[in-house]
Amino acid sequence: MTRSKTQKELLRFLGLVTGSVRDLAPIVIVVAFFQLVVLQQPIPNLAGILLGLVFVLIGLTLFIQGLELALFPIGEAMADALAHKGSLFWLLAFAFALGFGTTAAEPALIAVVAEAAKVAAAAGVVEASPAAQANYAFYLRGTVAFSVGAALVLGVFRILKGWPIQYLIIGGYLAVVVLTFFAPANIVGIAYDSGGVTTSTITVPLVTALGVGLATTIRGRNPMIDGFGLIAFASLSPMIFVMLFGMLWSGLS
Repeated sequence: MTRSKTQKELLRFLGLVTGSVRDLAPIVIVVAFFQLVVLQQPIPNLAGILLGLVFVLIGLTLFIQGLELALFPIGEAMADALAHKGSLFWLLAFAFALGFGTTAAEPALIAVVAEAAKVAAAAGVVEASPAAQANYAFYLRGTVAFSVGAALVLGVFRILKGWPIQYLIIGGYLAVVVLTFFAPANIVGIAYDSGGVTTSTITVPLVTALGVGLATTIRGRNPMIDGFGLIAFASLSPMIFVMLFGMLWSGLS
C-alpha cells in the first residue's frame, strides 16, 4: 500500500517535471533560434546556461508542487471556514489583509517601486537623497498594497451579492482613462505597470483560491462564473490608486 502510494507520488512528480519542460521549451527554442540562426553566434557560457536551466526547471516544478500542496488548499479552506462562520466583517477583513499582505511581499513590486523612486529623483519629483527615495518607494508600495486589499474587498462583496463582473471592470477602466488625463505624466506609466506587478507569484495563487473557494461554498454561486475575476480587480485598482497617489504627491510637493 505504502509502496504503491510512493510510486503514484513519484509518477505525479515526474509528470510535473515533464510539464515544466514543456512550459520552458518555447523560451529555449526562441532564444536558441535567434542566437544561432539570426545572430549566427555561439551561445556564450553554454555550461552555465544549461546549469541555470536545470535550476529553473527544478524551481518551477517545486513551485507548482507547492501551490498545489499549500497555497491553493489554504486559500480555499480559509474562504470556506470564514463563509461558514457567517461573519461578513471577518470575511472582508481577511480579503483585505490577504490582498495587502501578499502584494506588499511581491518581489516584483519591491523592485519596481525602488526603480520608480530612482527615476523620480532623477526627474526632480523627489529629492535625490537616499532617504527621500526610500520614503517615496515606501508610500508608493503601500498605496499599491492598499489598492489590492480594497480591490479584493470589492471582489469578495461582488461574489456575495452576485453582481455581474463586466460592469465593475468597464467602470474601473473608464476611471483609469479619465484619470490618465489628469494625473502627472511621470506617474502614468508607473501606474499602468503597477497593475501588472501585483499579479505575480505570491498574489495570484492565494487570490484565485479565495475566489474559487468562496464561490464553491456559497449556495447559488458558480465557481466558473463567480469564482474567477478577483485577479482582474487586483490588476485594475493599482492603476487608479497610483495615479491618485501621483496627483496627491504633486499637490503636496
